[in-house]
Amino acid sequence: MSTQPSPWSDPTTETEPGAPYAGPPPTVPYRPATGWPPAAPYGGTAWPPPWPLSWPPPWPPAPARPQRPGQVVAAAVLAFAQAAGVALATAYLQLLGTVFSMAAGEPGFPADGAALAAEARVLSLVQLASVVLLGTAGILALTSRRPLARWTLVAAGALQLALAAYWAVRLLPVLDQGAGVLAVLVLGFAAAPAVALGLSVGRPAQAWFAPPDGGTTPHR
Repeated sequence: MSTQPSPWSDPTTETEPGAPYAGPPPTVPYRPATGWPPAAPYGGTAWPPPWPLSWPPPWPPAPARPQRPGQVVAAAVLAFAQAAGVALATAYLQLLGTVFSMAAGEPGFPADGAALAAEARVLSLVQLASVVLLGTAGILALTSRRPLARWTLVAAGALQLALAAYWAVRLLPVLDQGAGVLAVLVLGFAAAPAVALGLSVGRPAQAWFAPPDGGTTPHR
């Protein structure tokens, strides 16, 4: 065993200066053998897009959902607007019938007051049913593609035109000197259902509500 002290253990031993520190050795980026691209730097994404252009997704893309024609939407909106107007007119007619019923038989009241009250009650019920039909037609037109929805629109519009014709005939003797006022009332009552009826029988509405196979199988 040597008794001389080791130069590495003696701090007073002089050593020769070495080469200055040149930094870490250069490295080569890691390239995996599986074909995946190298890891992205910090802050980026380390994975490729979910479905690169090199291969298609395992399922076909979903077909585009057909858009409801604007004519059908417009017919439904007109049905809702007509329903609101007829509901107000029905409330007024019901109030008028109640007044006629209370005043029937009073001095100075027309002799046919009872008949007018009965007519007002019947008309209010018919118009109330037409309001329900209009609302149902509008809802079906916006939520269904069955032919029943289109025929409900047609029936609701036709009933409104029939009511407009009835009121024109009924009010003609009363407004004998006011034909212009009568024309405005009838046109205001029949304009929206006439347009909605025309839209519901048009070609876009027929194609939208037609069965998908051209037969009798309806849309779901």
